[in-house]
Amino acid sequence: MQTKTEVEEASRRRASPSRRVLDALLLCTGDMEHLDEHMKDAIIEQLPHAEVSGGLHGCNGMLVSLLMGVFSSAGDWYWWLLLPVCLCSATCVFLYSGLTSLLVHWDLPVAVFPFNIIILLFLLCTGPNNPYFPHHPAVPPGVLQPNGTQVIAVEVMYGIPLGVGQIFACDAMGPSLLILGAVVLYSPLLATHALLGSAVGTLAGLSMAVSHDSLYSGLSGFNGALGCMAVGGLFFTFSWTTHLFAIASAFLSAYADIALGNLLGTVGLPACSWAATLTATLMLLLTGSLAAYSIPIGQVKAPEHNLNSRRRQWTAGNTLERDSVV
Repeated sequence: MQTKTEVEEASRRRASPSRRVLDALLLCTGDMEHLDEHMKDAIIEQLPHAEVSGGLHGCNGMLVSLLMGVFSSAGDWYWWLLLPVCLCSATCVFLYSGLTSLLVHWDLPVAVFPFNIIILLFLLCTGPNNPYFPHHPAVPPGVLQPNGTQVIAVEVMYGIPLGVGQIFACDAMGPSLLILGAVVLYSPLLATHALLGSAVGTLAGLSMAVSHDSLYSGLSGFNGALGCMAVGGLFFTFSWTTHLFAIASAFLSAYADIALGNLLGTVGLPACSWAATLTATLMLLLTGSLAAYSIPIGQVKAPEHNLNSRRRQWTAGNTLERDSVV
């Protein structure tokens, strides 16, 4: 008897030329199952397939590439920058693998630790006056400005959605709204916490009288957005308890970002997303009421999916308890 695959292959050979062209196009769309199977044996480091297909390694490489382009002062079309971009992005994969073997003992995510480490190492190695790969020095957010307490309310409000766009180094309103829309499609709960965290980060920036550029461009809000998203449904099941902790995480991430920005800015380095990454890691290490809502790292998915899974577990547990009583 022919297997299902053999039958499908035979029918594909008998199909019309137009049908074969359509089938070929479908190989490059959707889940691309054939390419997915092929790539399992083309992976150099043989890392877990779930990590690769889930984009965990590509995320850090993408962020490194974005920030290298943003900070580069060699022009918009400096093609030689592709060399360190490829090298640093590939290095993120090896660093991710090494950190995984360390953090797995505490069931902690590697998250964007590789991105934060690699981008700082690159900027330290090159410097603003490097003849081949110069970059713009970062300015501390707490730098004094004339009339530092007089802000434009509308521009501050614009900075809240821009804080979500700054997660991907975007400081334009249109693309930032598209990014926010994409987050809404993936998870409305995550998008809500992103905006909430950005608003909290902006409020923290106002309370510390950070530079107007940080407020207006969304730089004050993006670490707050990341910290709020991490606790408000991503690594923890959503509830009123985790919602309050998410707000606290947003405040802590925002204030830590200001402190790190002032510290690293003295040597011309950006704080990147160190504040949110360290804050989320701290929250995952906490014991007590928050730990009860923690999701095992291997089971983290969209917040709504995490919430439904926890509800099913609660329902199953209550059913077993009632059956045991009967």
